[in-house]
Order: sequence, then C-alpha cells, then structure tokens
Amino acid sequence: MRYFIILLLTSFSLSGQTKNCVYDVEEKTDSTSIKIMKEQLFTEKVFGSKKEFIQATLLNSNGVPTLGLQIIEKNTIFIPTKCIDKNSKVILQLENGKIITLLSVNEEICSTLNYISEEKANVRILNAYFVFTKHNYEDLKKSPVSLMRIQFSGDKQDYIIQKEIQSELLKDTFHPNRLFMDYLECVE
Repeated sequence: MRYFIILLLTSFSLSGQTKNCVYDVEEKTDSTSIKIMKEQLFTEKVFGSKKEFIQATLLNSNGVPTLGLQIIEKNTIFIPTKCIDKNSKVILQLENGKIITLLSVNEEICSTLNYISEEKANVRILNAYFVFTKHNYEDLKKSPVSLMRIQFSGDKQDYIIQKEIQSELLKDTFHPNRLFMDYLECVE
C-alpha cells in the first residue's frame, strides 16, 4: 500500500509539471527526429507606417533544442536588408539579471523583399535559427526574459520583451517574456 501511495504521489507531481506542448510538426524516423512548437509573437512594434514583428518558435532537430525567429518588417518606404551569419547571436537578458547567449546556425542569410501593391508597402522577412549553449541554459526555465539583442551581420538591435502582447493583427494574446519558462521543456 505504501508503494502505491508513493507511485500515486509521483504521478501527480509529474503530471503537474507537464507543460501544454502543442507541436506544429512532430516527426520521428529511423534517422531523424524533429519537433516544432507553434509560433509565438515575441515582439511587436507599430509606429506610423512602420510595423515590425518577431515570431519565435522552439524546436528540436535531432536532439538539439533551437530557437527559430521570423522577423517581419513592413513599411511604405524602403526597408534596409538585415542579414544573419555564423557570427550572429541572440543575447537575452533575464529579469534576474543573467545574460544568455544563443549562437547562429546560419552560414549567411538575408531578409527577402516583397511588395504588396494594394497597400503600396514593402515587406522584408528574415528566418533565422539559433542554438542554446549549456552556459546558463537552466536559467531560461526559471526567469522571464526582459530584453533581447540580435547581433546581425554588421548591426545590432535591441528589443524590449513585454509581459503580454494583445495583438490586433493576430487576434490573440501572447506572453513572450515567459516563452522559455513555459515551453523550453517541450523541446529538450
């Protein structure tokens, strides 16, 4: 009976820690394994005709947890190209003051330019992937993110990570500062 109670308590504590892991893609074959979480809005800036959105997704490709970022810029004037290369980084500052660095897995990739004639707007899209290092990795699960710096090729940009974004465009509410706390376990 005592073992049954221990087993029951253990199963309750484990189920209490299970996150809501919803995957857009989950495939496993003899040679590959991939899990991709649903995209989350990470930052949103709207100022006049300029709009910038960063969507983040966590994924695991063959055992390697990775952060995917999609940077979307929209403006009625020309938008300069942004590029990511093998020396690019994402640097996250946590609310507890710790700094986490993610390394680029991209050789060199630049944003693509599209034009929406109905809106007379330029749109640039950049997809990039960054891997976690073992240094301070566990801290991402314990403290919210307050700031993100992306080191592009020859440039850097800082983004304040909000506690909550109520996106009018996506018609949803997001909690970007808790992305890693809520979902990093899903891709380990």
